Amino acid sequence: MTISIRLRLFLILALATGAIWLSAVLWIETSTRAEVERVLDARLAEAATMVSSLISDHRVEVAHAAGGAIHVPMPAAGGYTRQLSCQIWSLDDDALVGRSDGAPQARLTAADGAGYSESDVEGEPWRVFTVVNPDLGVRVMVGDSIAVRDRLVRDVIEGLLLPAAIILPLLGGLIWISLARGLAPLDQLAATLRARAPSDLSPLPQGPAPREIRPVRRALDTLFARVAAARDTERDFTTYAAHELKTPLAGMRTQAQVLRMAPDAETRAAALRAIETSVDRTDRLVRQLLELAEIDRETPEQTATDLAALIGETMAELASLARAREVTLESDIAPLPATFRTSPFLLHAALRNLIENAVIASPRNGRVSVTARHAEGALHIDIADDGPGIPEDQRTRMTERFVRGPSGSGSGLGLSIVASAVARLNGTLDFGARDAEGRHQISVCLPG
Repeated sequence: MTISIRLRLFLILALATGAIWLSAVLWIETSTRAEVERVLDARLAEAATMVSSLISDHRVEVAHAAGGAIHVPMPAAGGYTRQLSCQIWSLDDDALVGRSDGAPQARLTAADGAGYSESDVEGEPWRVFTVVNPDLGVRVMVGDSIAVRDRLVRDVIEGLLLPAAIILPLLGGLIWISLARGLAPLDQLAATLRARAPSDLSPLPQGPAPREIRPVRRALDTLFARVAAARDTERDFTTYAAHELKTPLAGMRTQAQVLRMAPDAETRAAALRAIETSVDRTDRLVRQLLELAEIDRETPEQTATDLAALIGETMAELASLARAREVTLESDIAPLPATFRTSPFLLHAALRNLIENAVIASPRNGRVSVTARHAEGALHIDIADDGPGIPEDQRTRMTERFVRGPSGSGSGLGLSIVASAVARLNGTLDFGARDAEGRHQISVCLPG
């Protein structure tokens, strides 16, 4: 299931906040427990030392307390009963000679030495500090219940958790509201896009936008511009194609009418030749239109290709056209890699249209030369002819669709097909070269 960005950010922030709060509680619990232990241990030591001093100063007479209790005031915090308990034991007969109010009857600790110790008294754990007074022959024990200490720490933690239970939901609400405010530009952008008509490919309205939204707006404007350009290209393509198809079809209709009404055989023969010419022109135009559409759709998957065989097959396809126009086709193919990796369809489309254009542009008894070589990690194919070439001021537009050369013949698609195919093959196309005889030459260079 896909969740929204807002919910995802909210969950991340809420979980992060909860984790930080829990970590703080655990850290405070640990530090508080250590601090409570230190403070209460110091108080045990001070209380035991105080009682021992009172006995030494005879402010508490142990002898009078035999069989009774020494009422030594022990500090207590409000709400915590029996926080400190005191016992005084005789060193001679190990008898209890005195204790504070509320102190247990059982011995606080079994340890005989002075200092801190822990013990279990009446099923309850205690922390005890012992002072030995050998001059008076007594052992003073002061202790407190560990359960009371745990209660102190627990009360501190509960004091933190209670505000957290109130603050965290409020904090979650503030996070949600803040995310809604922060993501408002995205909502506004989405609303703007939803309100646009499908045919509206103009740039988005200008206005202040957060820095994070600007790349999205620029990408959308670029996409709109590309879609608009593609739409215009397709519209122009359809218009030009319809116009180019209409011309030979109208010519064929006219020649068919001439053929029907022809008074003699010579007129009928001329009409038939004109019809054949129109059919050839229409056939070439349809083939090029299909070829151009296929090139735009073709994924250039590179496979091992026999270049010499591919060039030979392409020239063989155009041999009949060359004979009909009395043009000589010749080739000079240097040793080429046996398995050059390229797209056979794209390379064949480029070569066929280049050679076909060269044959059509050449005068009768002209020559079209195809040269191929592999050097410096690239394939170089040069097509030279005896035609007039392409003027330098027209070369930049010759690869546009339906732009004809100086002769004005053809459909204006051949070089557009070549440029598209070569670009898909990551190659380059050069119109400005000349061969060794000074003839016009078009060069194709493909990496590999």
